Amino acid sequence: MVSGREFFARDNFVLFRPIIDFGCLLVPIGCIVLSPIKPEELIMPLPHKSSFVVPALNLSGFKALVVTTSQTTLDQIDADTGKVIKKGKPTGVYASEMTEPYYVFLDAGLTVDVASIKGGPIPVEKLSVTPLVRTEYDKRFLSDPVLQEKVNNSLCIADLNFADYDVIFMAGGWGAAYDLAQSDVLSEKVSKAHAAGRWLGSVCHGALGLIGATKPDGSPLVQGVKVTGVTNRQIQQLGISVTPKHPETELLKAGALFECTHALIEMTANHVVVDSKYKIVSAQNQKGGVEAAVKAVQALMDEKARRTTAGAA
Repeated sequence: MVSGREFFARDNFVLFRPIIDFGCLLVPIGCIVLSPIKPEELIMPLPHKSSFVVPALNLSGFKALVVTTSQTTLDQIDADTGKVIKKGKPTGVYASEMTEPYYVFLDAGLTVDVASIKGGPIPVEKLSVTPLVRTEYDKRFLSDPVLQEKVNNSLCIADLNFADYDVIFMAGGWGAAYDLAQSDVLSEKVSKAHAAGRWLGSVCHGALGLIGATKPDGSPLVQGVKVTGVTNRQIQQLGISVTPKHPETELLKAGALFECTHALIEMTANHVVVDSKYKIVSAQNQKGGVEAAVKAVQALMDEKARRTTAGAA
């Protein structure tokens, strides 16, 4: 049994073993696949990937911001002091949780910026861009010098006014467990964006970016809000328990109306929540990034249509 990052070339064909290893979780993917294409071109429709079909969207003139982690390693953290006890293996943003919202927004006509907690190079989880795991959006990223430049030289959230954007979308990945909820700057920026009536979005661990934010009355932003994020069950199945913050636990602790869908293999489940009252759209895990981004765009299009109708009345 091997990980999804291993493959064998034979006579211009690519032979993949029928097991994909996500940490300690081994996911069977059926029979061996033979494909007469180069490994770097391979995209497989595995059950942990989104199958959501993007409808026609048009929102030119609007702006979106995709926010990611800056954390580069899966460290063991002292719960009391917050200090690093032991450095871990490389990690970062899960690629599709950044690329999917980015390209959904871009293709809908929005101007899209990419920012991270510290700015500068964004660490990308290596497994997430390997042939078996990457999505069509990840493949597009790997040949897109524009997005690559934005990822290599990301904006710093401290330098931005989130209210300048129509939608702020927070990507996940294991790295997000270390610096999204812990960032006072992000909490302040998200709070101000919410107060200004902007739409907020998240996928998987990206929901942790909502934890420290508040409503204008000072109460937790997610209190009484319908929202989702990666479940404790999925984290347990993947065997990455070292991360300091778990979205389901933190959201419930903050009073969120947490929703999710369970599956035998949790990362194949999909659940997307739209709370129109508080303008927050969230996806449970990596499978819902496309759908969540689409719903955010559709919500903005609906608002635009209502303003147009009201102006014509």
